[in-house]
Amino acid sequence: MEQKSNNFLSYLVFLSTLSIVLISLFAIIFPGFLISNYFPYDTDLEPFESSIWLIPVLSFSFVVLALGFAYYKGKLPDQIYKCIKFVLNFETSKRITLIIIITILIFYIGFSVNELSINEDGQWSDYEVLKKALEIWPSTESDDIYVQEQNSRYVRMSLLVSSLEIFQNIKILPFVASISLLVVTFFITYQISHKRFSGIIAMLILLQSHTFLHFDTVAVYENFWILFFLLSLYLINRKWQLSSALYLLAIFSKAFIFVFFPSTIFYICRAKISSKKKIWVICSYVGAILVILAVFSFGNSIYNDIITISDSEFFLALNTLGYTLRYDAFIILSILPITVGLFFVSRRGILQADSILVLILTSLLAGPFISMLTEFYFVLPYRFLPLIVFVAIGIGVFFSKKD
Repeated sequence: MEQKSNNFLSYLVFLSTLSIVLISLFAIIFPGFLISNYFPYDTDLEPFESSIWLIPVLSFSFVVLALGFAYYKGKLPDQIYKCIKFVLNFETSKRITLIIIITILIFYIGFSVNELSINEDGQWSDYEVLKKALEIWPSTESDDIYVQEQNSRYVRMSLLVSSLEIFQNIKILPFVASISLLVVTFFITYQISHKRFSGIIAMLILLQSHTFLHFDTVAVYENFWILFFLLSLYLINRKWQLSSALYLLAIFSKAFIFVFFPSTIFYICRAKISSKKKIWVICSYVGAILVILAVFSFGNSIYNDIITISDSEFFLALNTLGYTLRYDAFIILSILPITVGLFFVSRRGILQADSILVLILTSLLAGPFISMLTEFYFVLPYRFLPLIVFVAIGIGVFFSKKD
């Protein structure tokens, strides 16, 4: 019965994620389709006029999926088959892994540290809001609703203020968070795949991302929220008592991460811990949600005042993936093959591959969902960082050992 339940969930997760991935890719290839149907004003756009993504997306997906299917069926020439099998089974020792990780971090820090001297004032329009928020912190009393929203992110603002007071540079702790995000990406990939080589691959995929490198030292669009969320997932299998606490830190760094709550519960259910522990972890997360609701209800929160539901905004936001991640071509090209690949990984017994699919699904829907609920937020490129992280982890997990 348990095996049948797992099979059903795997197929349900795969088909749901595949559907949204295909819709997202359709919107990238035919950017005028959703706009012409859901934009409130008349446009002259041709719904089925293709973008420059048509040939790259179809070609890359076809080649990778065809190669994967031929490998799965054993239809490849022996030399190619052995080469792929060698890569999939390759592993690095603890010593070599440590050397590689240190080398990656040295190069990353060396090439990025000069960005710490860049003044964000005038570079980002939202920095003016952040400056006003810093002037009145920790108060949330302001006539500007955007300033109120900034200072309601208590953990994030505390860290930015600490960076200013301790290091005299607001960008230091955001940069430390980006470095930590690379390290945690390695560990959570290793935790799922049981292969150090998989963790290295995930690190490199994240590190090649233009979006990650563009915002890694930017204080106004820092990575605290995704770092805390990823740590909360990692601790489910390690120190589950701290997991929900890290989730709270993520929420109070950026409320956007609240959308990932159902994905987190699914991750807990797929975790390799006892049923008793799963119940305790879920209860701790329910307690965390009650704390969040209490703070937002009794505190000076703006979130109850910015809800304006619009169905059309959901579909228009689905159209943002193509231009927000236009410089992250590898992520866009690989999202369909990795979705299919993770399904086969889950069929091999790595159940957390289903969790990565759910997290990819949530990352694709989070922006449209928030856009549907409020006009306060916009789907900006850095909001797709969870998608980039989970695609990177998914590619790493594809190299998992057989369970």
